[in-house]
Amino acid sequence: MPSASLLAAFGAAPSLAFGLLSLLYVLVSVYVYISLIHQISARTPNPGGADAPARIFGLPEAILAAALVLFLLLNIGASISRPSNDFSAPNLLGNFLLMIFVVLAIVTFLQLRRFDLASLGGFSRVSFTRALSIGAILLFFAYPLILWSDIITQRLLRGGSGKQNIVEFFSGSRTIDQRIMIIVFAVAIAPVIEEFLFRFFLYNVIKHYFGRLLGVILSALLFAAAHAHFPSFVPLFVLGGCFAIAYEWSGSILVAMTMHSLFNSVTLTALAFPEIFSP
Repeated sequence: MPSASLLAAFGAAPSLAFGLLSLLYVLVSVYVYISLIHQISARTPNPGGADAPARIFGLPEAILAAALVLFLLLNIGASISRPSNDFSAPNLLGNFLLMIFVVLAIVTFLQLRRFDLASLGGFSRVSFTRALSIGAILLFFAYPLILWSDIITQRLLRGGSGKQNIVEFFSGSRTIDQRIMIIVFAVAIAPVIEEFLFRFFLYNVIKHYFGRLLGVILSALLFAAAHAHFPSFVPLFVLGGCFAIAYEWSGSILVAMTMHSLFNSVTLTALAFPEIFSP
């Protein structure tokens, strides 16, 4: 009959193997993103290349970006001061319409300035299918960085993480109409709006004046702050940084948009089927 110590050793083996695999996953993820950053840093400017945009953002776009940052900060302040129980379907719809208006205003401004948005966004660099596959791979390697930053944040906050308003709204929704609205917003609309604002526009303006590093950091800080949820700030900052690195490395905003959409899809799936996912 096996001894108790032998049984304990066999019982601990799967846990040890899982721990080693998890550590390997984290190390590979760090290596992947360091490699992407190294590849980006090693590039030399090629303004005459075939894929290079005809123009880059200048002073008028910087002024518009400053106005957008001010608007975001005011919106963040209003969101923080608003009680979480005020979050509802009309509020979500109103926020969506407001952000659509902001995006359309920026697009109109850039078109009046005769910018080639398709070239600037790198829409012709990769197909949607390729962008989806690249986005899925890069998101797979981004998850350990996001999850560990979330774990560390929760430890520092002693477990007081809470949930974002839209997450609580989705979890507490009782009608299929509300859930469908949130799914469409989170999977199809928010990724396009947020990646246009934070990566396509703000990141490119900041990068032009202050370089790639500050572009990644500042755009990710604004992205995290815009969600107005302090316990999620660090994971969202890491997530925004991964989106910016993916955009800069691939040269196409489609990659960042697909990563964002896939991330929201996985999050909503975990919320809809909590019995499948561990806490």
